Amino acid sequence: MKQIILAAGYATRLHPLTEHTPKPLLPVDGQPMIEHVLTSSAAIGGIERTLVVTNERFTGHFENWLAEYQIAHPNFNGTIINDGTSSNEDRLGAIGDLHHVIEREAIDDDVLVIAGDNLFTGDLRGFGDRCRETQSPVLGLHDVGSLDEAKKYGVVAVDESGRLISFEEKPDAPKSTLIGIALYYYPRAVLPEIRRYIKEGHNPDQPGRLVQWLYPQQPVHTWVVPGDWLDIGSHETLAAADALFSR
Repeated sequence: MKQIILAAGYATRLHPLTEHTPKPLLPVDGQPMIEHVLTSSAAIGGIERTLVVTNERFTGHFENWLAEYQIAHPNFNGTIINDGTSSNEDRLGAIGDLHHVIEREAIDDDVLVIAGDNLFTGDLRGFGDRCRETQSPVLGLHDVGSLDEAKKYGVVAVDESGRLISFEEKPDAPKSTLIGIALYYYPRAVLPEIRRYIKEGHNPDQPGRLVQWLYPQQPVHTWVVPGDWLDIGSHETLAAADALFSR
């Protein structure tokens, strides 16, 4: 299985911190955020290679990070992919970046997709078990516990088997507090559908939109992540993550 870490955003809401440093390399408890992501995803199992997709501005930053990381983790098989964009205005979008990596690297394998700014305190081992059990696309879920908070995300509903039956992106009136997060599994057989999504001109940003498009066409299963989940998008959430992981 290939792991694709989405790290090509420009994180303008975190300026000035991210003017010269990509968000996934900002420190959380003294460690680059992306390293917390890698620690969490390792528990999923079966990852043979990790591809970090970033932009032209920050490619060198990630290459320097990877060189140092591989000294401490010599068995880590990682590659930095430059998506060729240089500003927030010409970015490919998360799904565009996923498609770019699949095409550039000619990937013909199962794919794990995770955002480089999503942090977890719980064990993700069960996500891997769910993927192997269903052999279908799997979406990670989290209960944000508040309808107001849910308005910021893709709100979902599932049936008794955990299969996705509803997905609403940032609804004004959420039906639940259960949201989809940037943790996805796509079996090899689904990769042509990602290519079709892009070819048909659908929105290449917001990675949940791919799942929203896919689930009416084929089964998409889900798994609720345990523990805390933090989507680092502001100075406040970065400070909260630092405090949480410091404990």
